[in-house]
Amino acid sequence: MHHIPNLICLLRIALVLPVVLALRDGLYVQLALLLALAAASDALDGWLAKRYGWESPLGRFLDPVADKLMLVAVFITAAGLDLVPWWLAVAAVLRDVIIALGAAAYRLWIGPINGEPTFLSKLNTTMQFLYLLCVVFTVLLKFPPVEVRDALAWVVLLSTTASGIDYVRTYAQRAWQHWPTRRGPLT
Repeated sequence: MHHIPNLICLLRIALVLPVVLALRDGLYVQLALLLALAAASDALDGWLAKRYGWESPLGRFLDPVADKLMLVAVFITAAGLDLVPWWLAVAAVLRDVIIALGAAAYRLWIGPINGEPTFLSKLNTTMQFLYLLCVVFTVLLKFPPVEVRDALAWVVLLSTTASGIDYVRTYAQRAWQHWPTRRGPLT
């Protein structure tokens, strides 16, 4: 039973291709359902892991990977179809690239990351999923109005930027505190 959250993460990863294909092919009802399923699975796997103590190192790796794969793929595809502004897609992708490179550098020079997603990161992921659902509903149902979708894009840019800065600040502070000073600089 303790593997259920990891299986749900794998399901979310498996949904990336069908989501991108539904988006590319303009199958917006299917796309909305798949995005809603992906968002719900993200909440469910986290809740199950915490509620029943089914957290694992694999799950701590899979969950953010699943989110990043889904969101990056959808932002890039939607921007390519002119459904999402390129500036927002670039911001979302750049944030994830910076975090991934920072995590790799931290792991290489400092040690294991051993971190939980920050509140701002969880908020950002939620806002990005909501924005993408809003985009789909605006195309599909002409609701909410385009003005609401456009305003939400700016909110997502703000959450994306704030979350990225928060990660950089948090891990720079941790790196500074844990830098192996006894061995001398860069030895």
